Amino acid sequence: MSTFDHAGLMQGINESLSTFRKAQPDTMRGFSQLAQAAMAEGALGAKHKELIALAIGVSQRCSGCIGFHVKALLKLGATRQEVEEMLGVCVYMGGGPSLMYTAEALAAWDKLAVATY
Repeated sequence: MSTFDHAGLMQGINESLSTFRKAQPDTMRGFSQLAQAAMAEGALGAKHKELIALAIGVSQRCSGCIGFHVKALLKLGATRQEVEEMLGVCVYMGGGPSLMYTAEALAAWDKLAVATY
């Protein structure tokens, strides 16, 4: 089992970006607007969009992305089975590197699920 601390990583990212938010408010406002537009309900619902976002985080090997999108999926009521099926596609498309980050994503799911409930 992974001992990686996604909750701590996410907190650290938020803390580190706080000064950037103040220094670059237009950039951060623009990023926020982009995120809201991309994740808005449409032909795809929020949960499906978050599954896609987590898949991209796994394929791009972004631990912070994994943490934030796992947390969002938990809030949206996603199941472990849904995440595991999506991760199977990640492994199919990304091979061994995606398999390594699949393990990280599942560990994040287990740890953040306990913290969420």
